[in-house]
Amino acid sequence: MKAIRTLVKAVAGTVAVLGVAYLLYFGGEDLSRRPPPAPPAPPAPTASTAVPAAPPLSSAAAVEARPDFAAIVEAVKPAVVNVSTTQATRGRGPRPADPFREFLERHFGEGRPREEPRQSLGSGLIVEADGYVLTNNHVIENAGMIMVRLSDEEEYEARVVGRDPRTDLALLKIQGRREFPTVKLGDSDSLRVGEWVLAIGNPFGLEQTVTAGIVSAKGRVIGAGPYDDFIQTDAAINPGNSGGPLFSTRGEVVGINSAIFSQTGGSIGIGFAIPINLAKELMPQLKTAGRVRRSWLGIAIAPVTPELAQKLGRAGREGAVVAEVVPNGPAARSGVRTGDLIVALQGKPIRRAEELPRLTARIPVGSDVELAVVRDGKELAVKVRLGELPERPQG
Repeated sequence: MKAIRTLVKAVAGTVAVLGVAYLLYFGGEDLSRRPPPAPPAPPAPTASTAVPAAPPLSSAAAVEARPDFAAIVEAVKPAVVNVSTTQATRGRGPRPADPFREFLERHFGEGRPREEPRQSLGSGLIVEADGYVLTNNHVIENAGMIMVRLSDEEEYEARVVGRDPRTDLALLKIQGRREFPTVKLGDSDSLRVGEWVLAIGNPFGLEQTVTAGIVSAKGRVIGAGPYDDFIQTDAAINPGNSGGPLFSTRGEVVGINSAIFSQTGGSIGIGFAIPINLAKELMPQLKTAGRVRRSWLGIAIAPVTPELAQKLGRAGREGAVVAEVVPNGPAARSGVRTGDLIVALQGKPIRRAEELPRLTARIPVGSDVELAVVRDGKELAVKVRLGELPERPQG
């Protein structure tokens, strides 16, 4: 058991499952300088392994393969907005180049840090007719003033109603008295890999720009935080697209464009969107409380590596290894230990470590749950009363 705990701590040092490690392009800063690992080349087909020809498309699938993008854009464009913010950042004036300048700085404050306004641009979508707008948290973070521009070029000031840095979502309210056009929110769970999708936003400040692509993958974990569950798309997404909608061919919002993988700052066909089902789940709390309350086990977790699986005597790599237990936290009070392997929560199997925080967060704070834990080769049932995840400082 001691060897397992030592190995778990070594894994935890290199795997930030519960931390925020931005590996991608968020909010106008390219923080990735590391290319993604190259996938192994598939074996060449032989006579015995040749892939059979795909069956012909049904008429419904053929129609879906050739969507009328123009009609979709005409219907949804009025509800897509430009979000611009003015932020105050601290800069420094000119450094003294001679004794006289040094005298002025020392006695009259010239050259000391001063407030300098900085502007940023993003996108958003109107989700309620009275002016509620969904966007990314990083688009409006630290904003002193927020302006929303509609497709008809009308411009309104907006205020922040609620935000959630952990999922990079924010809800705004337009300060205007009129009925605003809205989008229809779809079902991101029913989205299929290979489906056409459409992104509308304001890349590089170019308003109402439309790009198209397909769903490249679902359930992507990109290192943005413990609740990663991104839709990957090859629709071109660039700085300024953040917070804008990703539409299905039915004209329904299936995602909120949030990040790209880029070493240059431009799109290379790997973009990520927050599933709209997650946004729908959190919006009521953002609207009523201004923040999101989440349940918390009080542990740091790590994935099951092949070496750990061997030491634990497991054939597969399912589950989440407890890398650290927060003193006096919910799990600690219930007897959970470092080195335990959590394989199920409330009877639901944990296939990958990153599933555990997402499942826990959806259960009401204060609920009593049962964990299936493997310890010293034996499976135990551990009951835990969930606490509330502490709020981290917000900028």
